[in-house]
Amino acid sequence: MLLNAKNGVITIGNTEMDYISFGKGNKVLIMILGLSDGLSTVKGTALPFAMAYRAYAANYKVYVFSRKNHLKEGYSTRDMAKDQAEVMKMLSIPKADIMGVSQGGMIAQYLAIDYPELVNRLVLVVTLSKQNKTIQKVINRWMEMAKQGDYKGLIIDTTEKSYSERYLKRHRFLYPLLSRVGNPKDFSRFLIQANACLTHNAYNELEKIECPTLIIGGDDDKVVGKDASTEIAEKISGSRLLIYKGLGHGVYGEGKDFNRQVIDFLLN
Repeated sequence: MLLNAKNGVITIGNTEMDYISFGKGNKVLIMILGLSDGLSTVKGTALPFAMAYRAYAANYKVYVFSRKNHLKEGYSTRDMAKDQAEVMKMLSIPKADIMGVSQGGMIAQYLAIDYPELVNRLVLVVTLSKQNKTIQKVINRWMEMAKQGDYKGLIIDTTEKSYSERYLKRHRFLYPLLSRVGNPKDFSRFLIQANACLTHNAYNELEKIECPTLIIGGDDDKVVGKDASTEIAEKISGSRLLIYKGLGHGVYGEGKDFNRQVIDFLLN
């Protein structure tokens, strides 16, 4: 298949975890996605994902893991990191570069804290280490929409809070289409993951992260707040901080040099 893109599933405990892989490089990069995973897993998305992130394919075999298909109440970001570590060992991945986006960055923090032997280099994108009023307000609003089954409202509000006005002006015409794709049968998985965002707090343990770390944020982040990335950088010794001016939670999609910045950090 193009770019060696493959869809996979692995049994973990009494459930399964969907994942995808692509690329033919000698290095391993694991991408951990954000809260959108609660609405739909990466199942069946290997080829489009590989095309979107083909810049990584030459140097890396890239894995993108979802959370487990069936989650228990109280499932935390630390629990998610434990599962990530387990499947790495099951797939004979002894060590990898890790990039975590939003909630994926919360998971990646605990992966580096609790399983440092598995992490080579770490990239934390538009994420936070401790709670603030911004994320509490945003996530609680999304949870209320989910409880009401308002998928359209949830998708639109997520998009509006993630991207710049310039980007939104060009893409708002897609809202009717976006709100018809990926509507889950129920929102229980999303609600469990959303609650994990609200209880995440790794701030006082960030000093334990010793691997080279790049932190990327936007100074107009309306989801985790504009200071979240700086707070992380101040706690991880020797880390590098990159803040995109005028961009928010969607810097990975809007930052024109985002992939180049990440690849340069990982390979140098």
